[in-house]
Amino acid sequence: VQLQASGGGLVQAGGSLRLSCAVSGLAFSNYHMGWFRQAPGKEREFVAGVRLRPGFTMYADSVKGRFTISRDNAKNMVYLQMNSLKPEDTAVYYCAADRTNVAAPYYWGQGTLVTVSS
Repeated sequence: VQLQASGGGLVQAGGSLRLSCAVSGLAFSNYHMGWFRQAPGKEREFVAGVRLRPGFTMYADSVKGRFTISRDNAKNMVYLQMNSLKPEDTAVYYCAADRTNVAAPYYWGQGTLVTVSS
């Protein structure tokens, strides 16, 4: 199983980034997908999740209204559109997959670094 995250980088506050995660080695449409992040010196936290069907999404309060998670079951891809970025969004972002609980995923990707400058 591989979850390959990409799209991170350096952006100014107020800017946007789109993260992508390519998934292989599992039956993608049978897995809930999520994005998590870990900032320096902090624990990993849930950011957003999408259930089996693309329309069922959930978000951490800190990103609600700014981030949008989506999935393309035909391409085995999951995305995180991040708008109005803030310095406190700086973190390594991970995509993850689980068959039953998107908040406690079994499979993890390697992470992509997002840095938001003030």
